[in-house]
Amino acid sequence: MPSRRTVLAATAGVTTALAVGSAAHADEKDDDRLRSLISRMTLPEKVGQLFVMRVYGHSATAPDQADIDANLQEIGVRTAAEMIARYRVGGIIYFTWAHNTRDPHQIADLSNGIQRASLEQPRGLPVLVSTDQEHGIVCRVGEPATLFPGAMAMGAGGSRGDARALGRIAGRELRAIGIRQNYSPVADVNVNPANPVIGVRSFGSDPRQVAALVAAEVAGYQGARVAATAKHFPGHGDTAVDSHYGFPVITHSRALWEDLDAVPFRAAIRAGIDSIMTAHIQFPALDPSGDPATLSRPILTGILRGELGYDGVVVTDSLGMEGVRTKYGDDRVPVLALKAGVDQLLNPPSLDVAWDAVLNAVRDGELTEARLDESILRILRLKARLRLFEEPYVSQAGVTRTVGTRAHRSAADRIAERTTTLLVNEKRLLPLSRRTHRRLLVLGADPASPSGTTGPPTGVLAAALTGLGFTATALSTGTAPSAAVVAQALAAARDADAVIVGTYNVNAAQRTLVEQLVASSGKPVVALAIRNPYDVAHLPTVPAYLATYSWTDVELRAAARVIAGRAAPRGRLPVPVQRADDPAQVLYPVGYGLSYGR
Repeated sequence: MPSRRTVLAATAGVTTALAVGSAAHADEKDDDRLRSLISRMTLPEKVGQLFVMRVYGHSATAPDQADIDANLQEIGVRTAAEMIARYRVGGIIYFTWAHNTRDPHQIADLSNGIQRASLEQPRGLPVLVSTDQEHGIVCRVGEPATLFPGAMAMGAGGSRGDARALGRIAGRELRAIGIRQNYSPVADVNVNPANPVIGVRSFGSDPRQVAALVAAEVAGYQGARVAATAKHFPGHGDTAVDSHYGFPVITHSRALWEDLDAVPFRAAIRAGIDSIMTAHIQFPALDPSGDPATLSRPILTGILRGELGYDGVVVTDSLGMEGVRTKYGDDRVPVLALKAGVDQLLNPPSLDVAWDAVLNAVRDGELTEARLDESILRILRLKARLRLFEEPYVSQAGVTRTVGTRAHRSAADRIAERTTTLLVNEKRLLPLSRRTHRRLLVLGADPASPSGTTGPPTGVLAAALTGLGFTATALSTGTAPSAAVVAQALAAARDADAVIVGTYNVNAAQRTLVEQLVASSGKPVVALAIRNPYDVAHLPTVPAYLATYSWTDVELRAAARVIAGRAAPRGRLPVPVQRADDPAQVLYPVGYGLSYGR
């Protein structure tokens, strides 16, 4: 950690020129100072300020050799510090797979190293460090940081106070480790059960409920001085195509968009959202050109900025995703995004290609330097609101004092208990009694654990139930159990008083396992939908069914307390569950959920 003297020396020039406060909108005097700063930047520095880029390694200057090799191959530099020196990037995004997020103290050191590398450059500016910390199934910073239920679970809880608390606590922890921009909350309204990319990352299918929870999380994050990001504009909730791998088309009419997709984004804007992320989707009712929304001037400038009145930062979704690369080459995408109205260009597949393309577009006259200045002003306004000019560094003492504290983790556990949803409870099987069902067999799909959680789900559940006085044994059965695995599970069930099985996007093999357990084991079966709640429609013979909406530790531990009767099921479905044999018919409506009192 640099000394206070080092920090002040590194930031003195900028801080003197820019003593900007934390008001929601920079006033004219502040903008004059920011414009003065921009006027002193070279064109290459301006281009760099528009990019938010990945980089491999746990350290800004001394990453592991494998990460040096990856950086050389993908970016042409060895380290984050070298990337900053060459490209003067305005932002860096952290990923688990890029080895940026080993533990909170390491992350703080990495953040400080990135800031130091940038501030030591001529006319150096602080870097806006970002990540995807949605909670639930998408998290980049894991244990021992506090992890909360995901969006659909929060939708089941339905509490704006809990959503605000999530943002406030998660924001404080992110800020403590040097992350100042979070790509959350998801503002998409998930109305398609087959949605492969949003699903449980959405608060639900009711646009007004989604809007209320989006606004609450925004207030929590930004109250902690971390920029929240509503995504994915103009709305990614009704698609059966994953934009990471394809080019989805949204067929909503303009009127339906107004009543459905637009509602949470309007709420986010009213809440003062700092940034909005674009979607790599085609939305013909909003722009018939066939361009993805990320590259659509009618959508981003015409609707988002013009009609919705948004003047904050617009950031693209990752430019490495297939949805934005289908129609144009990697050299055209960043230029077209800027022409459409984007400010931050996130994670292009080749920084060299994208950076050169923007630079040449200005030199050739396709983009004006004044157009770049507009976006840079918005980015610098955001950095100023976050007090990055005055407080670019974080301290190890702050990490220890803030991240993963007992109070924060207890809050997450209490919130999770309010999200667990009881959908079926025949003959009041639940809660289980230690006197009559002490020996439990915990089976499950055991998908790869979400980032930063311990997993596997069967192990987490079994350990939690054992801690509550049961004797629980875990047996992983996989997402597609074979006949041999089913036979093994039936044999193991003979020694149990009850069976608990986790389903994950239930398929034929999982159905066979559960149905045979119900029909042949002679033991009570409790099923948990550990991802999509729609699983319950495919297993009508199960006598007790719970929805947890994710298989993170905090949600599984809460489910264990509900199963054991230590907590009451209080969640209510935030999406409808249709009949498996007739999807036009609703089996369980929005708001459905049982309690132990009835």
